[in-house]
Amino acid sequence: MTDNYAKIAQNNLDLLYSNLPSALPDNLPGKKEGDRFIFNAFGEACEISPDGISLGNENRSSVFDILISLYALNARPDKCIQLPFKAFKEFPDSMPYVGAFTTHTELLLVPHVEKIKAGLDIIKDALNGEPAPSDTGGDFSVVVYPLPKIALCYIFYEPDEDFPASVTCLYSNNARLFLPVDGLADVGEYTSRKILEIIG
Repeated sequence: MTDNYAKIAQNNLDLLYSNLPSALPDNLPGKKEGDRFIFNAFGEACEISPDGISLGNENRSSVFDILISLYALNARPDKCIQLPFKAFKEFPDSMPYVGAFTTHTELLLVPHVEKIKAGLDIIKDALNGEPAPSDTGGDFSVVVYPLPKIALCYIFYEPDEDFPASVTCLYSNNARLFLPVDGLADVGEYTSRKILEIIG
């Protein structure tokens, strides 16, 4: 672990393991094996250990390590409360990140709306997804779980002769309990990137 992101993630792990909460397996939630914790994150098997974080079978950006280590540090007994879903800009102190969130989470997916619609079942399977509430709106929508207690609701509008395609990403109502706001922005971006990876 040499890059700065990796160092930040390792510092987070050092902090976590310096005073390891006994309720961590329930709060993630995940399975404890020795000093390791195993759960699903961003559609991959994830393992936290004192020496690092593994996510799936491929080398991943160290941003994932930061997000997962922060999620573990912020783990608490509260359950995910989905409704009412919140726009990212509704979270306190989100304003500095709103522009990047729009570009990297929502606009990133706009050129791929039709392909996402065709691959919706695969996306649900990979990201522990489920149908969005019936009154969500849009031409189609889906709820996915990049982290066990953080749900994202993606609402898609297909292009027509009057309007171009568009994408809206909303967060579970209490997502801010489980990550700081800049981490939530990154969760949106990297979940969108994962969706594009899934549909190939």
